[in-house]
Amino acid sequence: MTMDELKRQAAAQALEHVRDGMQLGLGTGSTAKHFVELLGERIATTGLKVIGVPTSEATRADAERCGVPLTTLDAIDRLDLTVDGADECDANLNLIKGGGGALLREKIVAAASDRMIVIADDSKWVPVLGRFPLPIEVIPFGLAATRRAIEGVFTTCGLSGAMTVRQGLDGHAFVTDGGHWIIDARLGQIADAPRLAALLGAIPGVVEHGLFIGLASTAMLAGSQGIRVFERP
Repeated sequence: MTMDELKRQAAAQALEHVRDGMQLGLGTGSTAKHFVELLGERIATTGLKVIGVPTSEATRADAERCGVPLTTLDAIDRLDLTVDGADECDANLNLIKGGGGALLREKIVAAASDRMIVIADDSKWVPVLGRFPLPIEVIPFGLAATRRAIEGVFTTCGLSGAMTVRQGLDGHAFVTDGGHWIIDARLGQIADAPRLAALLGAIPGVVEHGLFIGLASTAMLAGSQGIRVFERP
């Protein structure tokens, strides 16, 4: 099977956990896009009654195209379930996310959910987080000072690696939906992801980072042997 077919398999498995009346967080990225499309098909064919909160403008457009009703976190108190992808996932279901640039909204939505299901192909499963560059969303103002603070946190955690400001297709700095920039840090391995997450979160110029600690409850990973399901220990 192709990678895209594997992603759709994982999305289809997650869809089986959606029930009538649910309020859903809709993730961003290629795998989450499959889930939105399959959800739209289920709504059209069965009359399933759900409402979704998109984690990006791209997902909003996909949901509207697929006929998925939408709302906001200002209009509802809580989400029953969020389904989203991941760039990496470890055995504790800690994640690196943000390859698509939507990490801030993704984390807000995940934190407002009773449950988060991660869907991905099994290449995203890693023994230690850090192979994928860690996205760190930053405010452009005072960027040099923020970078120095980030480097100091890396040193405290025994980490080092190249940091680059993510570029958009136009050759200028990539701008998130929130109007911020992203620094991608190539760290190799992150031995203590919870500690790094806490220290990065305390830097004033850091809006959010791509370490999702203790948010995912289930991971559904599609591979050549089918779907493997992991629950947070």
